[in-house]
Amino acid sequence: MKFGTTLRKSVYAPWKGQYIDYDKLKNLLREHDDDKPWTSDDVTQFTEELANVQLEKVYNFKRDVQEKLKERTTACEKKLEPLAIGIKAEEGKDSGEASASSKDNKSGVPPAERKKLLQEVLKELDDITKEVKELEKYGRINYTAVIKATKKHDKLRGRAYRLRPFINARLTEKPIYTEDQSPLLYRLSAMYSFVRQSLDGKPQEALSFAENATSAEDFTSYKFWVHKENLLEVKTVILRRLPVLVYNPQTSKVAEGFQRDPTITSIYFDNHDFPLYTDKVNHVPNAASLRLRWYGQLAEEPTIFLEKKDMKDGNVAEEQRFSIKEKYIQPFIAGKYHMEKQVQKMEARGAQEVNEFKKSVNDISNFIKEKDLQPVLRANYTRTAFQIPGDNRVRVSLDTNLALIREDSLDLDRPCRDPDDWHRREIDDRKMEYPFKEIRKGERYDFPHAILEIKVKGLKKYEWIEDLINSHLVKEAPRFSKFVQGVAKLFEDQVNTFPFWLSEVETDIKREPEAAFEEEQKKKQKAAEDDFAVGSLFGARASPSYRPSVISPVGSPAAGTSARKASAPVKPSPLVVEQHTKPSADDIDSDDDGAAALPDRTTGLSSLFPSFSTSKYARSKESATKAITLPPGVRHPGVWIKDQGPVRVEAKVWLANQRTFIKWQHVSVLLASLSLGLYNAAGEANNIARILAVVYTCVALFTLVWGYGVYMWRRRLIMKRSGTDFDSVVGPLVVAVGLAVALCLNFGFKYRAILNERHHDDARHNGTAAAAALVEMVAERIELVR
Repeated sequence: MKFGTTLRKSVYAPWKGQYIDYDKLKNLLREHDDDKPWTSDDVTQFTEELANVQLEKVYNFKRDVQEKLKERTTACEKKLEPLAIGIKAEEGKDSGEASASSKDNKSGVPPAERKKLLQEVLKELDDITKEVKELEKYGRINYTAVIKATKKHDKLRGRAYRLRPFINARLTEKPIYTEDQSPLLYRLSAMYSFVRQSLDGKPQEALSFAENATSAEDFTSYKFWVHKENLLEVKTVILRRLPVLVYNPQTSKVAEGFQRDPTITSIYFDNHDFPLYTDKVNHVPNAASLRLRWYGQLAEEPTIFLEKKDMKDGNVAEEQRFSIKEKYIQPFIAGKYHMEKQVQKMEARGAQEVNEFKKSVNDISNFIKEKDLQPVLRANYTRTAFQIPGDNRVRVSLDTNLALIREDSLDLDRPCRDPDDWHRREIDDRKMEYPFKEIRKGERYDFPHAILEIKVKGLKKYEWIEDLINSHLVKEAPRFSKFVQGVAKLFEDQVNTFPFWLSEVETDIKREPEAAFEEEQKKKQKAAEDDFAVGSLFGARASPSYRPSVISPVGSPAAGTSARKASAPVKPSPLVVEQHTKPSADDIDSDDDGAAALPDRTTGLSSLFPSFSTSKYARSKESATKAITLPPGVRHPGVWIKDQGPVRVEAKVWLANQRTFIKWQHVSVLLASLSLGLYNAAGEANNIARILAVVYTCVALFTLVWGYGVYMWRRRLIMKRSGTDFDSVVGPLVVAVGLAVALCLNFGFKYRAILNERHHDDARHNGTAAAAALVEMVAERIELVR
C-alpha cells in the first residue's frame, strides 16, 4: 500500500486539518514533471514548506493537545480530591467502626452525588485515554510522513543537496513522535484504579498496583546507546563491579585472556508486508517476533536456536525456543519437517519436557505457516557480557560492531538470498566478519553506536547503576530493537511506519557532562511532580518524592572531574519506585561543598577586591563556592563524611608541601649570600652599598620566615582536610617588589655617583686650565717690563 493511502486512512476526523499535507509536498517535488529544471528556489520552497510550515504545524498542535490533556487530567484529580480526603480521614479510624455511610459523610458528598461524580470522571478518563492513544498515532504517522517526504526528495532531487541530515536535526529540535506519554498514563491509571475501586465499594490501597508491578523474581530491562568514544569508560565503570562473563571456557587461553568476545548472529523473519515489524513499532498487544540465533561462525557448527517471542502487557516477554540443526532449518520453514527425530529421542529417554517441546514446535510451525514468514534480516554483532558467575541479579551486555544485512528474497528478480535456502551462503561459507565489506552498500547498514542493556532482578536498587544510567556516558533508548532498526533503514520503501528513535540515530549523541546533568534534572522534576499528583490522590505520599541533587554530573565513577549543581530537583530512579539521594563520601568531597562549611580566607588583591580572584582554581570554582539554599526539611549535615575517620594523606601531598618550603629556603640563602658579599666588598667608605646590603638581608629574612609560615599553614589545612585555596600571593609579591625596589635604588645611587664624579673631574680640569692661563699672562707681563 502506498504511504499516501495509509496516511489518508489514518486521519483522526476531529484533527483532519492538522496532518502533514503530503500531497502538497509531492506536488512541490514535481515527481512526474521532469521538463522544468530543479533550481535552488525549488529546494528552498520545499525545505521551507516541510521543515518550517508542516513540521511546525504538527509540533505546535501536538504540544497544545498534550497541554490540554494534562489540564483535563488535573481537573479530574481535583474533582476526586474531596472523595480522597474523606477516605483518608476515615482510614485513620478503627476499621471495625468504619462504614460506607460514614465515609460518605466524612467526604461531605452524598452517596448519589458521589456515584454521579465518579461516573462523570470515569467517562472523562475514557475520553482522555482515547485522545492520548490517538495523539500517539498522530505523532507516528506524521513522523513517518516527514521521513518519507525527505527520502523522496533525496532520491529525486538530492544530487546536489541531501535534506535528511537537516530534517533529522529539525526533528530533534521539534520532536513530534516520542515516548513521553508514560507519566500521563501513570496518572490516568491511578485515577482509573481509584474510581473503579470506589464504584465497587472496595477499600483504597495506596498505590499498591504500581509498587508491586515488579515482583522479586521479575527482571527489569533498560537499554541505552553508547557513543564509541565512551565505550572504554563505560566498560571500566562496569568492570569495577561485575566481571566479564566468558562464553564456553574450554581452553587455557580463556584464563589467559586470549578469547575474543563472541559474535552473535540473529536472522529475523517477516513477510513482504512486514506485519511483525509494523506490530512491534505500533506497540500492538501480543506483538510477536521470530529469529534464528547462534554464536560464532556457522562453519564451526554451533548450536542454533529458533526463538519466538511474544510481548505481553507491561513489556513482559513470553518466549518459546528450541535448538535445531542446520540441515533441518529449511525443511522446518517449508513445513516438511516437525522435529520428529528430536521428539522420538526425547520420548525414548523419558524426558519430562517432551510435551512442552512439542507445543513449542507446533506453535512456531503454525506461526510461520499462518504469517507466511521468511528470513528477511541478519543482525551480526560482538557481545561483551558482565555478570558475577552464579549470580543473575544484575546482568549487563554491551553489543558493539552491529551490522544489519538484508537476508530476504522479496525481489525475485534480484534476491539477496537464494529463495530455496534459509540464509546467505556467501556470508557463512566465506566466514565474513565485520565490517562485511564484500556486501553491497545498499544491503548493509552499520549501526553507529554500541548498545548497552542492563537487566536487574527484583526491586533492589544499585547506586552504581543509577550513576551510570544518569550520566553523560549513555543515552536512553527505550524499546530499541535491532530488528526494527534494520527494517526501518534497509526496507524504507516497503514500510509505512518508523520507530520514534530513527531520526536520533544519525545525530551526535555525545553530550557534555553538565548539559546531560541539567537535562536529567529537568526530567526528574517533571516525573516527581506527576508522582506527587498520584501520591496525593491515594494518600501514599505527603510531599514530592524528591529533593535537590548534590550529585555531580560527572562525579560518579564514570567520570573524572566534578562540576556540581545543587538547585535542580530529583526524580525517582527508573530502577526503584522512590528516589532517596544519599551522596557518598567521594561525591561530597568537593570544593564547593567544603567552601560552604569552612571559613573563607582571602589574601592579597582578593582581600582588597572581593570580585577579583588571583587563583585559576578559585576562578574556576567561583560559581560553585556560593552558599547553597537547602530545601525545606533538609538541614546542613554539620560534619561532612569526608571529615570523619582518621586522616589519610598521600605521601605526594606532604612531599609537595616540603618541596615548596625548600624552594623558599633556597631563595632566602641566595639573597643572604648576595647581601653578605655586597657588604664585605663595599668597604667602610661606600655607605650606599652597605645600606643596600642591609635591604637585601631584610628581604632574605622575610623570605625565610614567610616560607616557614606558609609551610606550617598549609600543613594545618591538609590535616583539617580543608577545601579552601592553598595559594597565597603576598609572599612572592613582597619579595618581588622588594628586590625590584632595591635594584632600582642601587641603579639610581650608582648613576648619581657617576654623575658627581664626572662633575668633579670637569671642575678640576677647568681650574688647572685657568691657573696655566694666569701663569702665561704673568710671564707675558714680565717680558713687557723687560
